[in-house]
Amino acid sequence: MKILRYAAAAALALTALMAHAADPTATGYTFSQCEGSLTPYPEEVTSVAFPDSLTPVFINHVGRHGARYPASSANCLTLRRALLRADSLGTITPLGRRLAQLNDKVIAASDNRWGALDSVGMAEQQQIATRMFMNFAEVFANGATVKALSSYSPRSMMSMYSFTHQLDRLNNRLSFTTTTGRLNSALMRPFDTDAAYLEFRRARTWEPPYQEYFEATCPLTAIRRVLGDNYPYGSDADARTLAITEYYVVAGLAAMGLPSAMQTYFTSEEANALWSCFNLRQYLQRAASTVSTVPADIAAALVLDLIETTDRFVEGNGGDGVCAVLRFGHAETLMPLLSLLKLPGCSYLTNYFDTVRLHWRDFDVVPMAANIQFILFRAARSGRYYVRVDLNERPLALRRGDSDVYYPWGELRRYMMDCVPLYAQ
Repeated sequence: MKILRYAAAAALALTALMAHAADPTATGYTFSQCEGSLTPYPEEVTSVAFPDSLTPVFINHVGRHGARYPASSANCLTLRRALLRADSLGTITPLGRRLAQLNDKVIAASDNRWGALDSVGMAEQQQIATRMFMNFAEVFANGATVKALSSYSPRSMMSMYSFTHQLDRLNNRLSFTTTTGRLNSALMRPFDTDAAYLEFRRARTWEPPYQEYFEATCPLTAIRRVLGDNYPYGSDADARTLAITEYYVVAGLAAMGLPSAMQTYFTSEEANALWSCFNLRQYLQRAASTVSTVPADIAAALVLDLIETTDRFVEGNGGDGVCAVLRFGHAETLMPLLSLLKLPGCSYLTNYFDTVRLHWRDFDVVPMAANIQFILFRAARSGRYYVRVDLNERPLALRRGDSDVYYPWGELRRYMMDCVPLYAQ
C-alpha cells in the first residue's frame, strides 16, 4: 500500500509538472496579487537610505488616488441580477447564496459612496506622506512651499487633501497651494482630452487581441459554482461577461476595507486566469504596445511638466521656495506615464500577448495609491544635482545592469526628453 501511495503522489507531481511545462506562460501569483490594480497599497514599505554626500532638496510626486469604494454600481448590479435570476430559477448554489449576501453588503456599504475614497485610501495617502516627510526631512524646511494639484475626481481631490493635511500636521510652518478641477485634465486626465487617444478608443484597435485572449483564457468554472450548471447563460460571451464581473466585484473587497474573499470564490488557477484577462485589457488600453503607442504618448505633457518643475528648482537654486510638487490622478494617469518612461516592469512590447502576464503586472505597476517620486539631491562638495526615481517608494535602476540609482539631473533629463514623442516637444 505504501508503494501505491508513493506511486500515486509521484503521478500527481508529474501531472502538475507536465501541465506547467505545457504552458510556459502559466502564472502562480497569490490571491492578493490577483486582485490586480484593485489591491491596496503595500503595507510594509522599507525606507531606503541615501548617501551622506547627498542632501534631498526637492521632490516631484505623481500618485494615484488611494483605495476606494467600487468605481460604480454597474458590476454589482449586473451580478445581483444574475444571482436573483439563478435564485428564482432554482439553479443557485449555496456558495451563490453566500455571494449574493456579500454582493448586497458591498452595494449597501457603497450607497452614495460609489468611487469615493474610503478610510483605507485616506490612511494610504497619510502613510506615504509621513514616510516622505521623515525620509526627506531636509526638503520640508520651515517656510517652504508645497504645491499640489489633482484631477477633478473627488477621490483624487480627497487623496491630495489627505496627503497635504498630513504634511501640515507634521510641520505647520509649511505653506501649501492646491488646485483641483478640469484645468488639470491635460496632466491628470489626458485620456479624457487627448484627440489621438480618443480616436484610439473610438476605433477600438485594442479589442481584437484582447477578445482573442479573453475567449481562450477566461474560465467559466467559478461563475458556474455560484449560478449553477443549469443556469441559462446564453452565449459563451454572456457567460464570460458574468465571470469577469464576479471577479471584479470580489477583487475589489479589500480596497473598500472588507476582508478579501478571493480564495472563497476562486481556485488559484481561476484567480490567475481571470486576473490575466483584466491585466491584459489595462495593458492594451493604457500602455505602449505593438498595437499602438498612443496610450503611452498621452503622458508627454506630464513628462515635460516634471522636467520643467525640476529645471525651475535647479536653475533658481530653490529660490522660489517650492520644495515639492505633488500630483494626484488615477491608474490611467500613471500607466501611460510609466510606460512612456520605459521603466522596468512598466513597459513591455510583444506580439505574443499571452506573455504580458509575465512581464507587465498591474499589481506591481498601479496598486491603489501607486506613485512615482523623483527625489532631487544636491551633492555637498560639487553642488551638482542628482535624482533618484522611486516607484511605489522603491528605487529604480532605469537601465538593466545599472549598479547605481542616483542619476545626474542632466543625464536623467536627456533620458526623459528622449522618451517624449518629437511632435510633443
